[in-house]
Amino acid sequence: MTEHEKQRCGERAQVLKALAHPTRLWMVEQLSTGERCVCEFVNEIEADFSTISRHLSLLKTAGIITDEKRGRQVIYRLVVPCILNFMDCVEAVLKERSRALTFVMQEKQ
Repeated sequence: MTEHEKQRCGERAQVLKALAHPTRLWMVEQLSTGERCVCEFVNEIEADFSTISRHLSLLKTAGIITDEKRGRQVIYRLVVPCILNFMDCVEAVLKERSRALTFVMQEKQ
């Protein structure tokens, strides 16, 4: 593996790691429908402001979201809305895994 390949894989892993938490993935899914205020996340997730802020900060550091201060509110949006296109592939993996487990269970009977 070349240094360039290592660096590129590391950058990709950073994005995937940022998405690899149920709350952050949910937040990104919500942002796929449009901009959201941090206060909306606090109300919907039922977590404290600092927890929500940490999640948003991680997503921002990974380059997935950006923010904009509008008056007293901070508004978040996806940088690249197609970020969730890979979820179709994830769903296909889950479906195949479920199919394979069902097959194994049937074979054991």
